[in-house]
Amino acid sequence: MPGKSLSGICGKASYFAKTMQKKILLKRTLLIIIPLGLIFVLAFLFYLSVKNSILAGSAALSVENPVIVSNQQQSQEQPKPRAGLPLRLKIPSINVNAPVEYLGLTADGAMDVPKTPNEVAWFNLGPRPGESGSAVIAGHYGWYDNQPAVFDNLYKLRPGDKIFIENDEGIAIAFIVREVKIYDKDDLAADVFISTDGGSHLNIITCTGAWNENEKTRSERLIVFTDKE
Repeated sequence: MPGKSLSGICGKASYFAKTMQKKILLKRTLLIIIPLGLIFVLAFLFYLSVKNSILAGSAALSVENPVIVSNQQQSQEQPKPRAGLPLRLKIPSINVNAPVEYLGLTADGAMDVPKTPNEVAWFNLGPRPGESGSAVIAGHYGWYDNQPAVFDNLYKLRPGDKIFIENDEGIAIAFIVREVKIYDKDDLAADVFISTDGGSHLNIITCTGAWNENEKTRSERLIVFTDKE
C-alpha cells in the first residue's frame, strides 16, 4: 500500500503474534495451574480427613485404655489380707464361750489337744478361721473324774446352728453348721483339714465313743463341719 512500508505491517504482525503467544501461554499456564490447584485442594481435604480419623482413634484409645488396664489389674490376683488370730470360740446353742490356744502337732505327728478341759485349741499349721480353707479347732469331751469339758454337748449341734470366732481385731466371724459326722479314731479324715472349694470353713473336733483305758482315749471322733456365713 502507498505510504506504508512493509516494516509497519511486519510490526503489527509481530505485535499480534506476541499477544497471541501471551494468550496461549496464559491458557497453558491456567491449564496447568487449575488442575494442580484442584489436586492440592483434594490433597488438603484428604489430609484433614486422615488427621481427624487419627485424632478420633486416639481419643477412643484414650478412653478405652484405662478400662483395659483396669480389667488387667482386676484379673491379677491380689494377695488377700490375713484374718485375725482367734481369741474365743462361742457356740450359743450349747453355752460354749472358751478361750483359744494355738497348738500344732505332737511328737508322733497327731494334732495336739488342750491341756485343760475349758480351753479349745486352734491348729495353727492350717488357715486361720475366716481364711480360705479349713481351720480346725479341737477340745475335750468327758474330762477326768466327771468334770465338765468344753465340748460335752457338741453332739447336740444340728445343721443351721451358728458358731462364732472372736479374733484379735475385735471381729466376730460367724459359721453355720453344715454337717456332724463321727469317725473311728484311726480313720484318715483328710477332709477335716483340707478343702478345695475355695470357701472358708471351721471344723471342730472332739472325742466320743467308749473309753479305752489302755490307750487312754475314746474310740471315736465327732466332727462338726461348718461354713462361713
